[in-house]
Amino acid sequence: MNEVQILDCTLRDGGRIIDCKFNDMVINEMAKELARSGIDIVEMGFLRDPKLVKYEGNSTFFTDVSQIAPFIPKECKNTLFVAFIDFDMYNFNELAICDNTSVTGIRVGFTKKQFLQRKEEVLECLKIVKERGYKLFVQSVNSLNYSDRELLDLIDMVNEIKPFGFGIVDTYGAMYLEDIVHYYNLVDYNLDASIRIDIHSHNNFQSSFAFAQEIIRLANGKRNIILDATLNGMGKCAGNLNTELIVDYLVRKKYYDYDIDIILDTIDRYLTPIKEKQKWGYSIPAFMAGIYKSHPNNIIYLTEKYRLNSRDIKYIISEIDKDKRERYDYENIEKIYKEYNENHIDDKKALETIKNRIKGRTTVVLAPGKSVEQYKKEICKCIENDNAIVISVNFVPKGIPCDFYFYANTIHWEKIVDYVEKNKCILASNIHVKTEDTILIDYSSIIADESKMYDNSTIMLLNLLKKAEPSKIHIAGFDGLRREAANYIDDSFLNTHHLMSIEETNAEIEKMFKIFKNRTAGKIVVDLLTPSLYERKT
Repeated sequence: MNEVQILDCTLRDGGRIIDCKFNDMVINEMAKELARSGIDIVEMGFLRDPKLVKYEGNSTFFTDVSQIAPFIPKECKNTLFVAFIDFDMYNFNELAICDNTSVTGIRVGFTKKQFLQRKEEVLECLKIVKERGYKLFVQSVNSLNYSDRELLDLIDMVNEIKPFGFGIVDTYGAMYLEDIVHYYNLVDYNLDASIRIDIHSHNNFQSSFAFAQEIIRLANGKRNIILDATLNGMGKCAGNLNTELIVDYLVRKKYYDYDIDIILDTIDRYLTPIKEKQKWGYSIPAFMAGIYKSHPNNIIYLTEKYRLNSRDIKYIISEIDKDKRERYDYENIEKIYKEYNENHIDDKKALETIKNRIKGRTTVVLAPGKSVEQYKKEICKCIENDNAIVISVNFVPKGIPCDFYFYANTIHWEKIVDYVEKNKCILASNIHVKTEDTILIDYSSIIADESKMYDNSTIMLLNLLKKAEPSKIHIAGFDGLRREAANYIDDSFLNTHHLMSIEETNAEIEKMFKIFKNRTAGKIVVDLLTPSLYERKT
């Protein structure tokens, strides 16, 4: 048996990026090809309580080991097939006795909090796995969260039960090389020599491959080790150690007998189509998740929904309780985000300044859609004919002079703050940087509370204009989102939305626009100067 074993967890940990919705044919073929390539251990997916998930096929969220049996290739006797159980998400008493027709190993993951507060329950569940004939793998979720003393207590329990493997898990991709070395040395010195050390890393700092090589060097044949990896590094946010990289290293440098061609063909056939639709790998959100030891979904939510800069994200993440930070609770993030942004100010004088310029006049709002560029002549003609006040939203238009620039997004504001006349800039008070000499408006007074997209900048400006009482509002560049199109006049605007589909985003903004028009009916004439997806029902 190899001193270094590769555990491919593509079907489990990699699958989380698609909610484990692999087609049955893909599950079958990937398991077969991974085994044919010589991969030592293949993780087939999760075991979950039937109360939590309903298994109907085409998924690696299983509820019974019998559901996994059809996917275990019969001809590959040298590969160990395993499943993963999160403590508290499965009834261990329902685990069938291992009969060698399905998985023959079970990995059990639990948190430090669960270990400290419910040690006896955890121990009992681990014993059940062994008693029912499975090879047991113990995974210490977020090992970085353990103090040395706490980790030694955990190792004492692990030595008592003697599993097949014990995992050091970098759950949030927050470890540096010195951390993985420290934890490995501590575990290696104190763990029973018969137990393999399993390293599960995430690639937030692009360090997973380096970690793997360092662990191989440290083990140096004296300790059997397991390295978790996924094909093409597939996994949520930054993803994992790449199976193909560590396999190639072991083949070239340590003369192991894996078939890299089969692995590459498997990636081409089954992972490339997924990667065309899903993103994973190093990114700034992944980097930040590592810095703040946070579940990546928290960072993704803040960057994709709100386009926040790192300063704002740092503050909001720091306000989340450390235990909650390791999970994700979007309602809690929304609450903290609103509290951060609400920064109530007395904007009475600012409103008077705006109202004195706008009341009773025609106003042209330039939203950042591509149509501003395409219909520039028509927009300029309208401005001239109506002697209109012009206000742009989160960008500075080329060739169209503006009376005001409205900003409700810090990232867009910081791009232009040093290049505009600040006394022409109207800022919502959620912007906290370089606001001197600008016209500050209370953020909470202009958001659309009734909507999931309550801080859409164009809607916020319209709500402000309602207070300023213009006679007419002409809107240009309020285009709506189209698939496979450059939707914005400025390329730095996000052109894709992941938290809500394009259709959902369009419907939500259309709804808010309709509400605004209903509220201003008979008081302000509102129309669209350029083609828009939002005028169909308004």
